[in-house]
Amino acid sequence: MIKKIRSYFLTGLVISAPVAITLAVGWWFINKIDSIFTPLLPNKYLPENILPFAIPGVGLIIGFFLLTFFGFLAANFLGVGFLKFGESLLNRTPVLRSIYKGLKQIFETVFSENGHNFTKAAVIEYPRKDSFAVCFVSTNTKGELLKKISKDGETFLSVFVPTTPNPTSGFLLFLPEKDVKLLDMSVEDAAKLIISAGLVNPD
Repeated sequence: MIKKIRSYFLTGLVISAPVAITLAVGWWFINKIDSIFTPLLPNKYLPENILPFAIPGVGLIIGFFLLTFFGFLAANFLGVGFLKFGESLLNRTPVLRSIYKGLKQIFETVFSENGHNFTKAAVIEYPRKDSFAVCFVSTNTKGELLKKISKDGETFLSVFVPTTPNPTSGFLLFLPEKDVKLLDMSVEDAAKLIISAGLVNPD
């Protein structure tokens, strides 16, 4: 009886915990965005002042329309002029210049329609011989880096080696293409493998 109760409890935990955590993170994200954008709405137009209850996600909708509107302005001639003027001011500011350029490049790469995300999961010999690590291939190594490290026109790949259980931190390595063994598993499956410390294996 005790074993059955334990089994039922663990089954319930496995089923409900991911759902509960996902809902909690989603609720936190909505409330966080609401706290940023809802103050931009006049007090008399707030849903809780019109209806007898609050409506979560109003700030999310406001933020969506504002960002879309800013994108529309930036795509027009007048907006491009203001954008260039603002960038020129930032480029003259010593510390902010480096931060802005780095963040802009990251966001353009990740969120642009023709941007590149991790393309493939792979395995490399790391951090020593006969020891292997799962990594993500980001792109072919280009530019000055390739010129400095490549011999006889050898192709190099830029790979990101994430840490467990937090895959957002890790190491950027530049390796010869022949040393990177591509995997059939998707990037998402490889991420699950890393986050679970090898407990969740793809089929």
